[in-house]
Amino acid sequence: MDNVRVRFAPSPTGGLHIGGLRTALFNYLFAKKYNGKFILRIEDTDQARFVEGAEEYIKDTLTWCGISPEEGPDQGGEYGPYRQSERKEIYLQYAEKLIADGNAYYAFDTPEELEAMRERLKEGRVVNPQYDTITRTTMKNSLTLTEEEVKRRIDNGDPYVIRIKIPKKEEVRLNDMVRGWVMVHTEVLDDKVLMKSDGMPTYHLANIVDDHLMKITHVIRGEEWLPSAPLHVLLYQFLGWEDEMPQFAHLPLILKPDGNGKLSKRAADKAGFPIFPLNWNDPETGETSIGFKETGFLPEALINFLAFLGWNPGTEQEIFSLEELVNEFSEKRINKAGTKFDFDKAKWFNQQYIKASNSKDFADDLIKGLTKEHGIECTLEKAVQIIDLLKERVTYPNEFVDNSLILFNQPQSFDEKVVRKKWDAEAPKALMIFAEKLKAAENITAEHAKTLFWQTLEAEGYKPGQFMQTLRLVLTGEGSGPDLMTIIEILGGENASNRIKLSIDLLNNQS
Repeated sequence: MDNVRVRFAPSPTGGLHIGGLRTALFNYLFAKKYNGKFILRIEDTDQARFVEGAEEYIKDTLTWCGISPEEGPDQGGEYGPYRQSERKEIYLQYAEKLIADGNAYYAFDTPEELEAMRERLKEGRVVNPQYDTITRTTMKNSLTLTEEEVKRRIDNGDPYVIRIKIPKKEEVRLNDMVRGWVMVHTEVLDDKVLMKSDGMPTYHLANIVDDHLMKITHVIRGEEWLPSAPLHVLLYQFLGWEDEMPQFAHLPLILKPDGNGKLSKRAADKAGFPIFPLNWNDPETGETSIGFKETGFLPEALINFLAFLGWNPGTEQEIFSLEELVNEFSEKRINKAGTKFDFDKAKWFNQQYIKASNSKDFADDLIKGLTKEHGIECTLEKAVQIIDLLKERVTYPNEFVDNSLILFNQPQSFDEKVVRKKWDAEAPKALMIFAEKLKAAENITAEHAKTLFWQTLEAEGYKPGQFMQTLRLVLTGEGSGPDLMTIIEILGGENASNRIKLSIDLLNNQS
């Protein structure tokens, strides 16, 4: 494909939903796959729903995820401005062209008149009451009023909107990249508003005009826009741009974890997982919704997870860097059916990325967390050792601090099940012997600790394997956990020895 240009065009009406980020990602992958351009366009024509801070939130999210656009409000570009509110003057000429060509009309109906029309239709048992090819003949618009009356109303400053004039008894066809041919009869379409009474365009007109002027070649968006696609096809035809119409791809819905309906903030809150990539502070309600970032997700893991929501590579491989996703991505492997949001799978991806990461990447945060939250000093070398020990067992980086406390604090309580099952008269004897040997072991390694443990206990006639869990018990207070001999290495021989002895005293006093 040549000169591929795609756009992510969110509305700044709130925090960017995880589904919106998935749409941005698929646009980005498609653009990079074909050496094209990924464009950010802010569709802020709905001023009534505009939310302060939402645009910055969108841009911050894309930056954090590593999928920044080449063109946009901050980057600029030859097809700007990239905020629709700054393009207001552009749209009216196209609306007027549609009117001049008989493909749109002025409508002067008041909100009360529109509501009365809907009520009449409901009383007549019309399932879907709308302003369409039939009902427009009974309303106050330039199709039913005289030319003089229309001019008088406009000159008087009467409020009006501009509506598309849907043709009667035609079939609109669209060859979607994901769904194949989609055919819709115009009898089910309504005469959507193209220009609002405040002079701002609706999504439908602004979207088509901007995509054309910005030379967008492919429109990749969520399935919820599929019902609007026939209207958009008609607009391309009416404006004479049919030959330059971009190809459409409507992505599958992201469903609730049980597959029953579209994923929503309410469903995510109920299930206890985030719906926003970053913390979203709603300026209207004052509510803060925790984001994936603040929960502890790495951006690479979240991106990898989102790529599999509606797409698959056709192989067993699941872990992909962003560069690998670009290389493997194909629109032909985007699913038609909705895809369940599996939060446990998202956590699994995060675990894999933590395991594969350089432990130094988390060391500073561990050091700061230990100092700030617990008053514990920790060197960089020791922090790296601790992360090496724990990273196979954590889901989020922010778990390192709490999980590392066993390495700094003498246990005061002990796993009762292990005590009942394993703590007998022989355990303290055997462990005390090992503690004495440990005391003299300087710069002990995990391998050395293991050898010393087995050789010492065997020399005394014990079976070392019988005391492994009790050794863990006296060192950590727990019955299971990370590699025991590495714990001894991090503690150091003398510290580990003292801890064993003190725990034995505590356990003997408790029994």
